[in-house]
Amino acid sequence: MINIALPDGSIKSFENAPTGLDVARSISEGLARNSIAVEVDGRLLDLSERIINDCHLRLITNKDKEALEILRHSAAHVMAQAILHLYKDARLTIGPVVEDGFYYDIDMEPISKDDFPKIEEEIKRIIKAKIPFKRKMVSKSEAVQFYENEPYKLEMISELEDGTISFYKQGDFTDLCRGPHLPHTGFIKAIKLMKVSGAYWRADQTKAQLQRIYGTAFFDKKELKAYLNFLEEAKKRNHRKIGAALDLFSFHEEAPGMPFFHPKGMNIWNALLDYWREEHRKAGYVETKTPIMLNRSLWEKSGHWDNYRENMYTSVIDDVEYAIKPMNCPGGMLLYGMRPHSYKDLPVRAAEIGLVHRHELSGVLNGLFRVRAFHQDDAHIFMTEEQIEDEIVEVLRLVERIYSTFGLGFYLELSTRPEKSIGSDKQWELTTDGLKAALDSYGMDYKINEGDGAFYGPKIDMHIKDALSRTWQCGTVQLDMSLPERFDLSYIGKDNEKHRPIMIHRVIYGSIERFFGILVEHFAGKFPLWLSPVQVAILAINDELVSYANSVKTEFEEQGLRTEVDSRTESLNKKIRDAQLNKIPLILTIGGKERESNTLSVRTLDGKVRFGVTHEDFLNKVLANIRGRELELDIFKK
Repeated sequence: MINIALPDGSIKSFENAPTGLDVARSISEGLARNSIAVEVDGRLLDLSERIINDCHLRLITNKDKEALEILRHSAAHVMAQAILHLYKDARLTIGPVVEDGFYYDIDMEPISKDDFPKIEEEIKRIIKAKIPFKRKMVSKSEAVQFYENEPYKLEMISELEDGTISFYKQGDFTDLCRGPHLPHTGFIKAIKLMKVSGAYWRADQTKAQLQRIYGTAFFDKKELKAYLNFLEEAKKRNHRKIGAALDLFSFHEEAPGMPFFHPKGMNIWNALLDYWREEHRKAGYVETKTPIMLNRSLWEKSGHWDNYRENMYTSVIDDVEYAIKPMNCPGGMLLYGMRPHSYKDLPVRAAEIGLVHRHELSGVLNGLFRVRAFHQDDAHIFMTEEQIEDEIVEVLRLVERIYSTFGLGFYLELSTRPEKSIGSDKQWELTTDGLKAALDSYGMDYKINEGDGAFYGPKIDMHIKDALSRTWQCGTVQLDMSLPERFDLSYIGKDNEKHRPIMIHRVIYGSIERFFGILVEHFAGKFPLWLSPVQVAILAINDELVSYANSVKTEFEEQGLRTEVDSRTESLNKKIRDAQLNKIPLILTIGGKERESNTLSVRTLDGKVRFGVTHEDFLNKVLANIRGRELELDIFKK
């Protein structure tokens, strides 16, 4: 008798070893039709797998979080099968599931998107045939024999331990795979090939270059359509495209991965930093600045030389090795150690907008999202053990205030000790427990990522959600007992004895460059008034009014408004269109009537126009909107 415990607490008993499908049918035929896999004692298995022991079982349907990955894993096999049908000399390597889809690396003749329709047609044929996915266990020697003409599969098999190996077969196609898979190919209701690129086998440039073919799949055609629409919207919001159109920043071959910010981009940059500084002053931080280059001995003391060396740029000066800082932390240690501290001084909250450099491979550079030189809005908080929970909660509250100003929601993840780390077990236990206590006190749900902490301490990561519901990891809070020990930092406690401070590393924007890029896409270039690179455009309807328009510009600039006059000899309609394309939130038209009455004709990007607005009323409402850092602009409301 096999006893199977279901999630609702009920028990199903079977005389003979049932499959997952048998269990589903014993509940209802509808559930059997919708089930795609099964979880047995925490392991995902095929629906056809026989269950030979008592267990806890959960049926996986297309509504479960694991379903999409199983679907896309199966879709990768279907795509590979279709390609082998069409390209007889193709040799398969690996085909994993990735975020938003899957890919397969294949040694084959170069193809392009023009080849996708015929591949998709063959995929549809395979899906329509509802070919079952069948698992087969073979010995290592049998696997070698089966793949005797497949060099990539043979290489992977040689790295496996002796014992049985899992194959999956669908019709005339067999692949080396652990599974699980869908019951049959017909479960794939919507699939699309997305792009093709080059990739080296094992990411080694000395090895064969392969064709990496990307695709995505869904259980429903509507989901695929929604996803493709999302991609189109994301494409319109591409920060590199908008950044060029609005003249915000650029990249140049002379400094790959190192952005150049233009005057209009600097307007946004400075607005971000002004806000950051204002909030940090209110939260009791002082601001510091440390050198960009420090010698090797410092990086050895901090542990970065041994643990982060491959990402650092170095130089030799006067026969001494130096490194451009990839992080601001060691400089912050030196500053704290400059003078004695008492428990009465703590916590010390020291913030720094620090320029750091990290080596990134050229292939992964991606606009402002992945750069080699960037500024971190760093802060180091030195405190006692008793202050850990309160300080972290205050950081999280500061994070919430700042992100909400941009209309960004966020969620939290706690990452614990990684395999490669420094510090004692006791230190890691204390710091991890401190972060958990603070998160519990803060009251927001969080996820735990085992083994994903920094090498010197556990961390809380803040993932923001933008206007397209995409998530971005920006802020982080890292608790560290190792660096204060390495730098022999101390404070005098109530007992008049020396004690070691505990330190928080934290960023909120993260990389300011990356946060800038995220905001460009979040707002689609249509920034709230306080962030807009140009806040007011003044359009003179003829040359005679340019002088007056410039006097209005001067008046507004004296109030701190970023203002431009369009004095070109273009039609008024063209000037308005250009101002709208440049996403300028306030467009003022200056004609003879406005000059005579000393009023303004005001147009906003939502298409509203109001005539006869006095300068005083305009400035009062606009400046109040900027001071409040409002997300919306409606200066016409009563």
